[in-house]
Amino acid sequence: MESLFDDSALPRTGGALRPGAWHLPGWLDTAAQQWIVRRFFEWGDGPVPPHRTTVNGHPMSVQSLCLGWHWSPHRYSKTADDLDGQLVAPMEQWLIRLGKQAVAEATGDLRRAQDYQPDVALVNYYDVQATMGMHQDAEERINAPVVSLSIGDSATFRLGNTENRNRPWQELRLASGDLFVFDGPSRFAYHSVTKIHAGTAPAGLGLGGGRINITLRQTGLEEN
Repeated sequence: MESLFDDSALPRTGGALRPGAWHLPGWLDTAAQQWIVRRFFEWGDGPVPPHRTTVNGHPMSVQSLCLGWHWSPHRYSKTADDLDGQLVAPMEQWLIRLGKQAVAEATGDLRRAQDYQPDVALVNYYDVQATMGMHQDAEERINAPVVSLSIGDSATFRLGNTENRNRPWQELRLASGDLFVFDGPSRFAYHSVTKIHAGTAPAGLGLGGGRINITLRQTGLEEN
């Protein structure tokens, strides 16, 4: 369900939550969000469909698909070896440009943005029951920014410390169109999604419910 009075319409402050962690509310406009939703459904018809990745013997509650590289626990590969063995769909150039723009606007560091070359998009779909446990994005071989985009229902996002899954942490509500960037001293912060708030998406997105989260990353891996 999509609401006429969604979270993204509320007054919210953004900026740096802590060194290396930036939140830019409403960074994607409505037209951009609608376009990405359409692309999301097109990706779903690609060679590696949305699926629940198995971690430690248990399927995740989110459904995932990847562009550029296929993510499975603790590794990247060009084929979905834990699923159907198909070659992953290629990374799309507009996502690379979007990632560079996101880093530039969040950090203000134009050189950092210029050097940023995201080569994987990990796309997660959360239904209203889905969550994501505390984890690090640590499979990459290069300390480059992680760009996170939210579309659809709002989520309670927990940003932890870099040492373990315990406190201290901060919580904030990520609404449709929001940008979050991890870099520098916060690049390897543990983080999680503890709740999806049903009915908080803007009207007219075309998603129908739930939340899309796209994270752009630079793996540091070489293609064979």
